[in-house]
Amino acid sequence: MKLTRAEWTVIFIVVMSFMLAFVLYPIVPEKLVSHWDMYGEPNGVMSKFWGLFLMPFISVALFLFFIIFPKIDPKSGNIEKFRNYFDRFIVSLFVFLFYIFVLTLFWNIGSPVPIIPFLSAALGLFFFSVGSLVSHSEINWTIGIRTPWTLSSETVWKKTHKLGGILFKITGGIVVLSILVPQFSFVIVITSILLAVFISVVYSYILYAKEKK
Repeated sequence: MKLTRAEWTVIFIVVMSFMLAFVLYPIVPEKLVSHWDMYGEPNGVMSKFWGLFLMPFISVALFLFFIIFPKIDPKSGNIEKFRNYFDRFIVSLFVFLFYIFVLTLFWNIGSPVPIIPFLSAALGLFFFSVGSLVSHSEINWTIGIRTPWTLSSETVWKKTHKLGGILFKITGGIVVLSILVPQFSFVIVITSILLAVFISVVYSYILYAKEKK
């Protein structure tokens, strides 16, 4: 099976994750900070093993998902139509996960960073890439705004994803700007994401209802 450039990039990122975990294993404490509250204060820990290797294992599982499911999707041909955007999304997702992993490692080797602004900036950029993918996606069962109504009508799919792409890009911008008000950053991030998803889902239903009439 021939791998794409994006897939080789992801493999490189996953390998780097495991290498970092192995190299830092003797250095980090027995308990690693793994969770932070809405103010950026640590409020949860993991054992050394899972703190170092959980993210690399998750990355492997996601990589297998993105390799297998697009190929067995009943509408795999449609995925190929926006493959470039799909590949960019996959790379951005794994870069984002690796970034979170590195932030966690920095914190646990005695170089804590302000989690909220660093995370918000990366999350905002990631959601912009989500918006780019969504706005160009064709109907499929693997990725996108997959509601009963978008999957039942190609027209509803296209219109919903056009709006959804705009909403997710706007969400990305809002999330980045939330750095300016760190005390409200968590609320802004969650609210903007939920609104983008809610509006997209409701819009798909309204379009489908109109189409049926």
